[in-house]
Amino acid sequence: MLSRLGALLQEAVGAREPSIDLLEVFVEHWKGITHYYIETTDENTPAKKTDIPWRLKQMLDILVYEEKQQAAAGEAGPCLEYLLQHKILETLCTLGKAEYPPGMRQQVFLFFSRILAQVQHPLLHYLNVHRPVQKLLQLGGTAAGSPTEKEEVHFTTILCTKIQQDPALLTYILEGKKVVGKKETSGHQDKSSSLEEPSSRVPKIDGESSEAQATGTHFPGGTEEPDNGLGENNLLTSLIGLCKSKKSRVALKAQENLLLLVGVAPQAAATYLVQRSPLCSAMAEHLCQLYQAMPNFLDPADIATLEGISWRVPSAPSDEASFPGREALAAFLGWFDYCDHLIREAHEVVAGALARAVTEKLFVATLQPQLLHVAEQSILTSTALLTALLHQLCSPALLQEAVDFFVGSDRQPEAPEDSPHSLCSHLIGHCDHLSDEISIATLRLFEELLQKPNEQIVHTLLLRNLEGRTYVARGLPEPESYEDSLFLCLVPEEAKTSAFLEETGYDTYVHDAYGLFQECCSRVASWGWPLAPTPLDPHEPETPFFEGRFLQVLFNRMARILDQPYSLNLQVTSVLSRLALFPHPHIHEYLLDPYISLAPGCRSLFSVLVRVIGDLMQRIQRVPQFSSKLLLVRKQLTGQVPGEQMDHQTLLQGVVVLEEFCKELAAIAFVKFPPNSPHLNLPPPPQRHV
Repeated sequence: MLSRLGALLQEAVGAREPSIDLLEVFVEHWKGITHYYIETTDENTPAKKTDIPWRLKQMLDILVYEEKQQAAAGEAGPCLEYLLQHKILETLCTLGKAEYPPGMRQQVFLFFSRILAQVQHPLLHYLNVHRPVQKLLQLGGTAAGSPTEKEEVHFTTILCTKIQQDPALLTYILEGKKVVGKKETSGHQDKSSSLEEPSSRVPKIDGESSEAQATGTHFPGGTEEPDNGLGENNLLTSLIGLCKSKKSRVALKAQENLLLLVGVAPQAAATYLVQRSPLCSAMAEHLCQLYQAMPNFLDPADIATLEGISWRVPSAPSDEASFPGREALAAFLGWFDYCDHLIREAHEVVAGALARAVTEKLFVATLQPQLLHVAEQSILTSTALLTALLHQLCSPALLQEAVDFFVGSDRQPEAPEDSPHSLCSHLIGHCDHLSDEISIATLRLFEELLQKPNEQIVHTLLLRNLEGRTYVARGLPEPESYEDSLFLCLVPEEAKTSAFLEETGYDTYVHDAYGLFQECCSRVASWGWPLAPTPLDPHEPETPFFEGRFLQVLFNRMARILDQPYSLNLQVTSVLSRLALFPHPHIHEYLLDPYISLAPGCRSLFSVLVRVIGDLMQRIQRVPQFSSKLLLVRKQLTGQVPGEQMDHQTLLQGVVVLEEFCKELAAIAFVKFPPNSPHLNLPPPPQRHV
């Protein structure tokens, strides 16, 4: 029989004019598949070793050929009508669910994928197509490591491609929406209504009742598929499950498909995804599961090696950067990067909901308790992880949620008598923690925050306390200009060593500062900052000035620069330099203007540095051979000589950092406010702000 049918099909498909009835051959092949279940006695033979794959392939070829021969485009031919009217796809789903013969599910996935990809006639609008498609999706994604993952992800790729071509299809696939009669749904007329009555061209299979043709047949080893409800699994849950696959290619393709899906979703589908699907909760919960899978303690330096990891390029373990928990950390950061990318590409309704879910489940419920923990290891690891997450974060919706989480939304000036219990106040306190490691990690977190394109961060930490310029003494003339080299003159000659090594570095600082300043100006261009300070009202009474807790901690740290570890000093000065780069006139005035007339009891960055220099001048007298020891320490720090312990090492390292910091401030002041320039040197806003 097989050879006869094969020859007939070859003749039919290969000839310019078919010499036989294609429908008859099509029915014969379907009849051959159904008879296999009636006649077979061996339940262990794999499906691929039966004639089922071959018959399915012949049926597909007939459908494709029939479509090419149709005179009127868009009309369903007799074979396609037969497939739809007799619910062949429904029956195949039943056989795939039974997984009989073994491997049948794989064959069903392949057939569905091929028919949707190769038949150009729009099929997914038919009830007798999108319903079995949904049922087939329920068969996949139910268990991790499914043997049909490859076929499942290929099937979802075909579906997502069809949805990309016609986004309104998403409603059909997700909701199983039925269209009755000629009612229009999402701009499409239901085509199953024209197929409700059997066509006179469609013959019955011998011995098969009309009911069996319509609803499917009981087969040995199989089960009847009840027509009741579509279950919880659909295209969305199938994709989410495949995204978690251990097979990197399967996971990557599923992630790309899910990105496409949320990107093309129309308003109605986006609302469905948020209100009636597990998308947001499933993505956020998996992120928390990956967090729980990591070791309780991770070294911040190890975490930093994986900052910027991409979900598209999973990190494989390498000998030189291997550490316990590396794979788990890479998986966590990679999934967060994917969530962020998903939020950035998704419809705004989906983006907002997913951003809130990630914030509530990961930031608030999982990481915040660790930040507020008394155990130093918990604080250290969670802080370093949040820094890595911030480094990766790009989506506006998730960034805004993260900013609200970190710094809050209070825009009123701070007062010294306030007793805030917010997360931000705790984090600021960690910048002055007894543990230097925690202080460094938290300062890195704030430095990362300050590089994000969000005005709320700068305003909350700094600007809200500088708005009234109450740091300026009333009744005194304001300086019109100043020389940036005053910062260069701050450090006494006996405390300078860079000139002895022919590496003054000032030109390098100017070059670097220029690039960083241009980048910062581009980031804040849309924030509407003024170009000049707010004029002072001489008749307005003076009000007490409070620099705010963030600057208070930084100034306190700066005042102790001669007594703190080298690495901590580097991080403190790095954050202050980052603040000084902002092109707001009040920030520039308060941090970089040495001639500002401070109100009584106020301090500025320059005044703090002056006091540090005064303290240094006294200490120099108490250190024998100060200059030679200072030069040796600089050589040690630059790697020119081996490092070795010596007396006053912390002091000497602090002096080196102080000299370099003053050069850096001078460079920043130069690129922001060149001599004889009456206003900040702000570049024109870019044409497009990202």
